[in-house]
Amino acid sequence: MTEDSVRWGVLATGGIAAAFTADLVDLPDAQVVAVASRTRASAEAFAERFGIPRAYGDWESLAQDADIDVVYVATPHSAHRAAAGLCLEAGRNVLCEKAFTLNVREAEELVALARERGSFLMEAMWMYCNPLVRRLKALVDDGAIGEVRSVHADFGLAGPFPPSHRLRDPAQGGGALLDLGVYPVSFAHLLLGEPSDITARAVLSDEGVDLQTGALLSWESGALASVHCSLVGGTAVTASVTGSAGRIDIPNGFFHPDRFVLHRDGRDPEEFAAGPADGPRTSLKHEAREVMRALRAGETESPLVPLDGTLAVMRTLDTIRDRVGVRYPGETSEGPGGANEPALTPA
Repeated sequence: MTEDSVRWGVLATGGIAAAFTADLVDLPDAQVVAVASRTRASAEAFAERFGIPRAYGDWESLAQDADIDVVYVATPHSAHRAAAGLCLEAGRNVLCEKAFTLNVREAEELVALARERGSFLMEAMWMYCNPLVRRLKALVDDGAIGEVRSVHADFGLAGPFPPSHRLRDPAQGGGALLDLGVYPVSFAHLLLGEPSDITARAVLSDEGVDLQTGALLSWESGALASVHCSLVGGTAVTASVTGSAGRIDIPNGFFHPDRFVLHRDGRDPEEFAAGPADGPRTSLKHEAREVMRALRAGETESPLVPLDGTLAVMRTLDTIRDRVGVRYPGETSEGPGGANEPALTPA
């Protein structure tokens, strides 16, 4: 790493890896120097597409590449523990896609490993790095809507997804919650922290993953959050936070908004819109810039996406899965969060 450039390795070659790499190569202070896949052919095709000098047909070679400052892990979340752990063991810094891991036990192992090695580790929760989301949080923290009373967020896709799709595959951590529900849950955590109580219900597929899940989170302050995710219906993907003196609405695409509206009691609504410098709403550059800023500052975690916050989100996701009865291969019958309540009848 130099003052001018941070050298990135990319682990995996799927859609999110391509989107992130496309944004990386457009940043003047980022270099993508290596890519790895389980097959050399896939890695070489990806390298040719983005002009990456080194392509590896295994993860170990990437992890051992000392010319890399930070590895972006973009595998399905079922492989995050193995892939990120391999890189951390080799002394690499890591940006790991969300959901961070399958469960909090795996997340705790990665965090402990990073802290033991003194390496940087961050969940790729790009929503937290988005300039408009940061502005929204600052307004809430500054009391613009008074004390937070409730939060709502939803994320649903119309599908249908066939049983062979990774979103229906328990071995790949399938289901709506970890792939989509992580956003509504993380949005609630951003504004209110970790909930004190959780109730949830889901409709499960024949494979045993959640096709749609709804959860009610509550806090000792009296605040509530309703979160919903779905693989069987395209929702509005909206969010709102209501306080004792007003509310903020994100009308669409809440996890990468281009605008939001602040309603304060006794005042006209105020719209906050993304500026020209923010780039396209789909940009992943904000999280990349935050990683590079932290590395240059010698930080081992980001204040925007702190590891303790990531662990708290994973505990909430575990508890929701526990409540609805979703188990992944290798997890105990007691479930990720303890005693479990019955799910609704599988679809």
